[in-house]
Amino acid sequence: MTNTESTGTAATRVLGGVELPAAGTWKVDPGHAEVGFVGRHFMLTKVRGRFTGVEGVVTVAERPEDSSVEVTIDMASVNSGDQTRDDHLRSDDFFDVTAHPTATFRSTSVSWIGAGGVLEGELAIKGVARPVTLKVEHLGVVRDPWGNDRAVFSAKGRINREDWGLSWNMVLEAGGILVSKEIELELEVELIHDNG
Repeated sequence: MTNTESTGTAATRVLGGVELPAAGTWKVDPGHAEVGFVGRHFMLTKVRGRFTGVEGVVTVAERPEDSSVEVTIDMASVNSGDQTRDDHLRSDDFFDVTAHPTATFRSTSVSWIGAGGVLEGELAIKGVARPVTLKVEHLGVVRDPWGNDRAVFSAKGRINREDWGLSWNMVLEAGGILVSKEIELELEVELIHDNG
């Protein structure tokens, strides 16, 4: 049985000796949310990119394992630091943002121990939905200068981009491929407590 105690602020609670966000609705702050990805170029160099257009809601339940997450990603907001590459990512070789402007993530299960957990969900890109597993860490709850309570989370996962039909590639003359199939996901998110 999990021990629940109240703390000095209504935005947090203590479960099993760990301070966590209070039950309720927490909205993703688009200005402080990043869905990052890391692939390899020539199978050697790490290439990093991110989506800055991120919106969503996290419903924190009394029991953390009953919580849920729904996120929408603006695929045109991709930014890898190179305009030519970003335009290629937006094209129908990859994300096809004209036909599929958004991607979505919906949680299917949550397991939680202490300040971390595993979030299972379904990621839909270009109309293709596939399961994704994210390791999540809660970094804390802070109050900003405008009186908003913010819960801060980071998460990591790994996917094979070809599972979503993102299969464009080039075979290299010496063998191997230009762009890695395996992509690492790195998420940093601030959630704002919705006090109704």
